[in-house]
Amino acid sequence: MDFRRLGNSGLVVSVVGLGTNNLGMRLDMDRSREVVHAALDEDITLFDTADSYGASEERLGEILQGNRDDVVVATKFGSDVRPRGLSNGEDWGARGSRRYIRRCVESSLRRLRTDWIDLYQLHRPDEATPIEETLSALDDLVREGKVRYLGSSNFTGWQVADAEWTARTRHLERFVSAQNEYSWLERDAEADLIPALEHYGIGLLPYFPLANGLLTGKYRRGQPAPEGSRIAASNRESVLTDETFDILESLEGFAKKRGITLLDVAVGGLAAQPAVASVIAGATSREQVAANVAAGLWQPSLADLAELDDLTG
Repeated sequence: MDFRRLGNSGLVVSVVGLGTNNLGMRLDMDRSREVVHAALDEDITLFDTADSYGASEERLGEILQGNRDDVVVATKFGSDVRPRGLSNGEDWGARGSRRYIRRCVESSLRRLRTDWIDLYQLHRPDEATPIEETLSALDDLVREGKVRYLGSSNFTGWQVADAEWTARTRHLERFVSAQNEYSWLERDAEADLIPALEHYGIGLLPYFPLANGLLTGKYRRGQPAPEGSRIAASNRESVLTDETFDILESLEGFAKKRGITLLDVAVGGLAAQPAVASVIAGATSREQVAANVAAGLWQPSLADLAELDDLTG
């Protein structure tokens, strides 16, 4: 496993991280334990969760007992948790407010069974609350030792710049990371987000790097989504278009010529992109964890990256 600094901060994370939404959505406790222990065995240090991922925080907190000092726990606040029965009280939609943040962090600390959160991320922009109030509340948490580093999620490039300017001019703790969707099938982040992250020294944590499983190689043109797959479970088979399969088949040909797998391209190729610090990949088994980590070891050449750009641009 390789390790990198998260942006220009001092926080070091594994190049492949574990997304743990499956712990609260699809896996029971025994299988959750298997996946987390497999990640520890593979030297994964970054474990990403959120207060809106069902029982994920609770399970992760229990399983990581005895290993807390050796890992980086990242969680998120700011999504509507009420549909999952995790209400943090009435928030009136202001999920970046000082009031709401205080309630959320205490709840997450309790569920995670920890005294601190390594990376605390605003899950999505809050139009109801000025970013200065959000950053001020988060700055207090860092000074109190409840949170070590701050991150954003689902911000646009201008929102990243606005938060950076606010933190600098108000002398507040800044966001050191951005978690956004990014894969070889979803490259919108390259338009304005990634240039902003590179300019300000903020690390990118791509989510959905496998494009909901499309980049694993298990989907085939003209065939329905495999039973039990994420796309089948969410009734999103509309994404299985000819255009999508044109790109997938081109990527499979690219991988075959180099004696690697489509998963290698998805994870290793993404890890080689500007600003990417760690590729957050979910898993439902020990084997998937090992495969994700192995895929992160592939290091493409400049010529490889140029060809991938042409194939997916």
